[in-house]
Amino acid sequence: MTKQREHGLTTAATSSGVMPGYMPGFGNDFETEALPGALPQGMNSPQKCNYGLYGEQLSGTAFTHDRPERTWCYRIRPSVKHSNRYLRIGMPHWKTAPHVIENVTSLGQYRWDPVPHGGAGLTWLTGMRTMTTAGDVNTQIGMAAHVYLVTQSMEDAYFYSADSEILVVPQEGRLRFATELGVIDIAPQEIAILPRGLLYRVEVLDGPCRGFVCENYGQTFQLPGRGPIGANCMANPRDFKTPVAAFEDRDEPSTVTIKWCGQFHETQIDHSPLDVVAWHGNYAPCKYDLKTYCPVGAVLFDHPDPSIFTVLTAPSGQPGTANIDFVLFRDRWMVAEDTFRPPWYHKNIMSELMGNIHGQYDAKPKGFMPGGLSLHNMMLPHGPDRTAFEGASNAQLEPVKLQDTMSFMFETRFPQHLTKFAATEAPLQDDYIDCWADLDKKFDGTAGQK
Repeated sequence: MTKQREHGLTTAATSSGVMPGYMPGFGNDFETEALPGALPQGMNSPQKCNYGLYGEQLSGTAFTHDRPERTWCYRIRPSVKHSNRYLRIGMPHWKTAPHVIENVTSLGQYRWDPVPHGGAGLTWLTGMRTMTTAGDVNTQIGMAAHVYLVTQSMEDAYFYSADSEILVVPQEGRLRFATELGVIDIAPQEIAILPRGLLYRVEVLDGPCRGFVCENYGQTFQLPGRGPIGANCMANPRDFKTPVAAFEDRDEPSTVTIKWCGQFHETQIDHSPLDVVAWHGNYAPCKYDLKTYCPVGAVLFDHPDPSIFTVLTAPSGQPGTANIDFVLFRDRWMVAEDTFRPPWYHKNIMSELMGNIHGQYDAKPKGFMPGGLSLHNMMLPHGPDRTAFEGASNAQLEPVKLQDTMSFMFETRFPQHLTKFAATEAPLQDDYIDCWADLDKKFDGTAGQK
């Protein structure tokens, strides 16, 4: 096995394949090494590791979990060398639950235009803008939803969240996540999952960059149970890609920022902490191409629940009710007979935050722009506007393909509370509630059946 230098990281040269630098599978037990023989065989903690490396375990669950999530790392320095005395710092736009603002009303149906980039240079940390929070990070339940605006790479600066698993949904621009366990590049219509406690640096490949983040305080995301759907369709495990090992052996003054219980702390070290030469385990970052999601739907009549479009779910302690569902609405065929095809009017126990990645969303043909967000909080009614209702009610029901569309939903069992930024600084559409104002009363008690 040879080695190559890429963007300051030493990686294992990979054989030709569909996606060089990545390993396929979701939740697999992977093994990878950037130098030959760096990974111990047959044991985890030898008395002396090859190349003078240190063995260290990164745990994402309790040791006694039914299927522990953990990765063994073989690194140039143990992580205690990446940690020094901490200084608490401010990060004014990144908020954490519980975060309820007096005089901000979260009860309502809200929609925002895309948050503009502005003129200032922003990194992954300074460009994060929290829109909603839900639950309580201290009890490890709930989530936060953010918009990120990134124009600058992190230079000799690194970050990890002790609070949360992070789901990244790009809408504009391309980012690189140089992590302890390898390198992930993502673009619009892809996602990345960064585990809690994983250290990384974020670089701009093609900017400016804008997208959405779901910060998951609870159990890690997993693939949903498919039930009668069976073994195929939806998100297939083989389409998730985990990076091969990569490391930096670089002695330069560096900054590490940690998010812990909603507070941000900074420490100074004299080297790069991305020094894992080899690793094995099932607790690792990954990426997924949303265009490989295979939707299923009704082929005769009626409109199924949107839960059939779930890509990932983070379980709660209540069976069948998620801490978070990540749901995707992409291009697909609509063929149902005698059926109102767009999403129907409903009032839901779950809180729904939607984002538009690309194109036009079928239930809101006007005003929901790529980069925009909407929030329909728990037990608040919502559904199609008049244009969508009239069009779907009177359309000739032939097979129709929804094309060039991709929207998503962060859905949680907790109410989502607006931040001050979402309520007063983000481009809120004050007239969004009026999209239902011109729905007509059509009832005629003398007209009989249709």
